[in-house]
Amino acid sequence: MAPGVTAEKKTEDEQSSKDNLIHLSNPHLEKMKDDILYHFALGTGTHDFPALFGDVKFVCVGGSPSRMKAFITYIAEELGLGSVGADYPNICAGTDRYAMYKVGPVLSVSHGMGIPSIAIMLHELIKLLYHSKCSNVTIIRIGTSGGIGLEPGSVVITSQSVDATFKPQFEQVILGKTVIRSTNLDDQLAKELMQCSKEINEFNTVIGNTMCTLDFYEGQARLDGAICLYAEEEKLQYLKAAYDAGVRNIEMESSVFAAICNLSGVRAAVVCVTLLNRLEGDQISSSHDVLVEYQQRPQKLVGHFIKKCLGKV
Repeated sequence: MAPGVTAEKKTEDEQSSKDNLIHLSNPHLEKMKDDILYHFALGTGTHDFPALFGDVKFVCVGGSPSRMKAFITYIAEELGLGSVGADYPNICAGTDRYAMYKVGPVLSVSHGMGIPSIAIMLHELIKLLYHSKCSNVTIIRIGTSGGIGLEPGSVVITSQSVDATFKPQFEQVILGKTVIRSTNLDDQLAKELMQCSKEINEFNTVIGNTMCTLDFYEGQARLDGAICLYAEEEKLQYLKAAYDAGVRNIEMESSVFAAICNLSGVRAAVVCVTLLNRLEGDQISSSHDVLVEYQQRPQKLVGHFIKKCLGKV
């Protein structure tokens, strides 16, 4: 035992660590000899999860594989864990469903587009963290969105995810019955991220509600899809009602992300940049270079947060 550390203190620390382990809401998994994470091309019978992932403390997830590889390259340089031009292998190279990269205590995973895709990824990610015996993990979704009443390039830290009727809930049909789950996110984590944005002081950042929809076009009141059977006035009325309900951006993953993280006992946040103000239009017309810079903003904010947590700021 280390000098000055009492048995009582050690027990408290061990209990604290145990209390912050990943929680699985599935008793059936205990009966399984091996657990195959099919969409990651990983399995407990073929991979040593604690050795591979046991030190993970931060998981960042985002839509595209290229964006998540860019993030792991960025965070490696920020943490001083990588060399210039270093390549990071895709841990999920055995599948083309998702991509996963790791450096130090940071895991970066792509989740595709929409609720079904991110839900599948999250089920297997939570199990991966559980089998790896990870503790005190923070999961953050970084991505893009459409803003409401914000200048393009603004970053929104989600306070709660709401559905298309502005209710803070995720609704899913299970065994033919509708199940409703909470979509609240960690309030303290949101405040910590907001403080990090103030310290960076490079772009506008707000905390607000995020509306999660089932598609990109009609579900988000766009006028430019292949099908649109409502008037522009109705669209604007709806988006203004969303703004009045505290909604500041729209995307397609936050509700199930919040619901699954809540059930798993994981601190979680959603940090998305807005590519346009939906009150002023539907199409994303900014130049490629501008969009690339916008997409780096959530990475910078979350990168600063991770550095601060690790005492490297």
